[in-house]
Amino acid sequence: MTTLVCAGVIAVVRLATSPPWPGTAQPTPVTPRNGPLGTIAWPASGVSAAGISGIGVLPGPGASRPVPIASVAKVMTAYIVLRDHPLGAGEPGPAIVVQPGEAAAYPAQARNGDSLVPVIAGEQLTERQALEALLLPSADNMAWILARWDAGSQAAFTAQMNTTARRLGMSHTHYTDPSGLSASTTSTAADQVRLGMAAMSEPVLAQIVALRSAVIPVAGVVRNYNTQLGQDGITGLKTGSDTAAGGCVLLAAWQQARGHDTLIVAATFGQPGTMGAMLPNALQAGHQLVLALGRALAGQSAQHISGKTGGKHPRTGRLQSRGQQPHQKKG
Repeated sequence: MTTLVCAGVIAVVRLATSPPWPGTAQPTPVTPRNGPLGTIAWPASGVSAAGISGIGVLPGPGASRPVPIASVAKVMTAYIVLRDHPLGAGEPGPAIVVQPGEAAAYPAQARNGDSLVPVIAGEQLTERQALEALLLPSADNMAWILARWDAGSQAAFTAQMNTTARRLGMSHTHYTDPSGLSASTTSTAADQVRLGMAAMSEPVLAQIVALRSAVIPVAGVVRNYNTQLGQDGITGLKTGSDTAAGGCVLLAAWQQARGHDTLIVAATFGQPGTMGAMLPNALQAGHQLVLALGRALAGQSAQHISGKTGGKHPRTGRLQSRGQQPHQKKG
C-alpha cells in the first residue's frame, strides 16, 4: 500500500499509482478500514474522510474530530463570494479596489510570514482575479479584502461562513477568520468533504482551482501550490499547511464509473513533517487516497453506483441525472 494525500482535483482519475516524488518522504503506513466500497487504505497519520456522489461521506480515521485546517478554510471564502456575486463562464466580474489600510498592512503582514500577494492602495482587481489570488498562491490578504468587499467587515463575513457551514450540515466546523491563518478556525475532514462536494458544483470555482497559474495586477504571475495538477487527473481544490494544522489537502476528482461521471472528494489534514515537507507529504497522501477510492469504486457492483451520480459535469457544469450519458466534447 502507498501513503495518502488530500489535494483538490476534478477530472477523470487514471487508476495507476505514481512513484514517490524525488526529495519527499517515503509513503507512510496506511490504515485499512471496511466501508460501503470494501476496504479502503486511509492515511495512518492525521484525520481523513472522503465523499462519493450517490454513496455519501465515508469516514476515515478521526473523520469527525475538529482540527485546524489552515488555508483549506479559503474554500468556504470562495464559495460564499461566488454565491453572493455569481460569475458566468469567462466573466471577470466587478472591480474590487484595494483600500489604503489594506495596502498599508502589507509590510507588517509580510514580516509575520503570512501567505500574501503584493497590493497597493487603489489597485483594482476583478472578482475573478481576486479569487485566483485567493485560491492559487493562497493569499491571506486577499481573503481579508474579499471578506470586506462582500460583507463590509471580516467579522460579518466570518459570521456568514459559520451560517453557511450549518446550512451545509457542517456541524463540527467553526470559522474565526476568512483565511484560515488562525488556529482557532477548526473543522473536521468529514465536514470539509461536504463543503468540497458543494464547492465543485460551482463551475467557476472548479475552473479556478484547476489553474496552474494566473496573472494578477501588481503581483504579476502567481502559481498554484497544488503541484500535483495534471497528475492522474488531478485538477484542483485547495492545500494548506502551518505548524498548528500540519499538511492539509482537500481534493476532488471525477471518475468514469459504469458510464457515469462520479464525483470523489477526499480530505486529509494534519499530515506530519517539517515546514518544508508537510505539504508535499499531504499532497502525496491525498493523491494515493483518491487512487484507492477510484479503484474501490471501479470494483463496486453496478447497482451501487449506476444511475446515482450527483454533482455537475467537470466541463459542462450540467447536472448528471439517472441514466444520463455524459456529454462528449472534442478538444
